[in-house]
Amino acid sequence: MAFKIGFSAERPENKSVEAAYTVPQQAAVPRKSVVQVQFAGRNAALTYYNDRFDLHVGDMVYVDGKLEGQRGRVVEVNYNFKIKLSDYKRVLAVADTTVHGQFFMAGSHFVTFDRAALPASKVVTWFKAPAKEDEEFASGSDDTSFRLDDLKGMHVSAAIAERGQNYYAENRVRYISMDGTKGYAIVEGGDAYEVEFAYRDGEISNLICSCFCSYNCKHEFAAMLQLRETLELIEKQYAAEYARTGCFAAVSMSTLFSFAITGKESGCFTL
Repeated sequence: MAFKIGFSAERPENKSVEAAYTVPQQAAVPRKSVVQVQFAGRNAALTYYNDRFDLHVGDMVYVDGKLEGQRGRVVEVNYNFKIKLSDYKRVLAVADTTVHGQFFMAGSHFVTFDRAALPASKVVTWFKAPAKEDEEFASGSDDTSFRLDDLKGMHVSAAIAERGQNYYAENRVRYISMDGTKGYAIVEGGDAYEVEFAYRDGEISNLICSCFCSYNCKHEFAAMLQLRETLELIEKQYAAEYARTGCFAAVSMSTLFSFAITGKESGCFTL
């Protein structure tokens, strides 16, 4: 049986849905607040001033100061305050953790064929702070290619292949998507790395990773293993859905629950 999980921004009363999670919509107008942010990776909770967003408990945020670039979760919001601004660092960005759409079971991941349900531009905010205005990036790739069904064509060492296999087995490929021939993945190791590639007729080309290795790396190898598994599951169970839209996005189950559900103050999830 193929289970389907639907995430919606609307209340499910009087609607027939197999599963739904609802989240409150953020107001467009910022609301000044002093918020306490928990940084699980650092086992620390610090207080920040916010004047850019309408923040709520459970929101994932990025801040300035000594924990710049680290993701934290808002655990307390105070609207009644008077502070000296020079004593406080600020909230710089909020991760967009709202999820809407229908998802299907696909091994260790949920997969959707709705282009708007979970785009890469949304998911990357779950893992990486926005680039600063003065940061510049450049990328390039050679013209090499290999078959997805024969990863020996990547020409990675046995050590890199083993580490990539471990990353894949540990579900460190948090997210992977295809839109037409363009592919994208987020692989989390010591940091979250972005893997980009092209896929056409079983052939992978233009494979690059933001870890900036000069050779095919463990993140790329793990992403290829996850892509191969996901495409096999789609072909077996959801070929019609994929053919209809020409795109898919797959997110690990633990990632979806950690970001889209855990920590929310309100909403519902039914199955």
